[in-house]
Amino acid sequence: MPKQKRHKTQYPGVYYIVGESAITGRKEKIYYIRYPNLKGKTIEEKAGRQHRNRMTPAKASYLRAEKINGKEPSNNEKRSNSENKWTIEKLWQHYKENKHKLKGMVTDENRFQNHILPIFGKKEPSEISPIDIDLFRIKLLKNRKEGTVKNILELLRRIINYGAKKHLYPQLNFTIELPKPNNKKTEDLNPDQLRSLWSAIGEDSNIQAANLMKMALFTGMRRSELFNLKWLDVKFEHGFIYIRDPKGGQDQKIPLNDMARKLLGEHLRTDSPYVFPGRGGRKRVDINKQVNRIKKRAGLPKDFRPLHGLRHVYASMIASSGRVDMFQLQKLLTHKSPEMTQRYAHLRDEALKRASVAVSEVLQHAINED
Repeated sequence: MPKQKRHKTQYPGVYYIVGESAITGRKEKIYYIRYPNLKGKTIEEKAGRQHRNRMTPAKASYLRAEKINGKEPSNNEKRSNSENKWTIEKLWQHYKENKHKLKGMVTDENRFQNHILPIFGKKEPSEISPIDIDLFRIKLLKNRKEGTVKNILELLRRIINYGAKKHLYPQLNFTIELPKPNNKKTEDLNPDQLRSLWSAIGEDSNIQAANLMKMALFTGMRRSELFNLKWLDVKFEHGFIYIRDPKGGQDQKIPLNDMARKLLGEHLRTDSPYVFPGRGGRKRVDINKQVNRIKKRAGLPKDFRPLHGLRHVYASMIASSGRVDMFQLQKLLTHKSPEMTQRYAHLRDEALKRASVAVSEVLQHAINED
């Protein structure tokens, strides 16, 4: 109960004390009500603040009447009910405790704190409607890419589904639909651009950046996989590179081709276990400045991504060669599903067409000779 001086109002059972706003520091009235509940017990509790809650003596009096009639629970009852509710925030804490080893948890935590918590944190799944999801999606799409919005909504859906599978509440009676971003951009370089890039790589003084770009082109490895690469994962004797904890989840291995073998054989080794170490020999976390400098010197398009783009170039060259099938390409790229590799299928088709034309020419030549 407040110890400050109580000031009566014209309404029975309603009074206020003078306090300070925690946000602005200015003085404001804090209203309290005193009333008997349905069991005859006298309860005294806060009704709200003058500025923060826009509380007035009249509003406090109306709230008091609702509580006397049992139409509105007491503050203690509200707190008790809140503790027993499976809110989205509470579900997320439970989810983290049971799924803490999941890859990407740090990223999920950021998505939850920045986007989901402010809107849905205090709500139970049953209190979320389809229109709530639609408005949330529309708001996010105003300043977020479709892929980002998809990941945020997928996390919300995952949290809700987790609680339903644990039988904490029934399944939602609607589906949280995810955007379908068109992110199947396949970057490629023509022969002139590739020669210009190769020249720019050779001219750069940063050996780490130069060799990282070469490895992306020689092996198709992802940026994160190159940053994670340790010398113990390069098996020169067996002719393989082991990729630990890749994007697909399960450890993979890819062939160590001649160009990658030569590059790594000549690459400077340090005391760090990493092939391309960052500061202090620790795992590298960034190299954007250096590779973008090389990209600019080569005159490549602004939207070409220096490392991930070279992964696409690697895949495109293999697919268009006609020497591997789509299953082999999937394994080389360590794609989790064949659908991810299908973006290169048209290049494979073109290679098959060229092979078919070659057969036609050979047959035509044989026929004409006869």
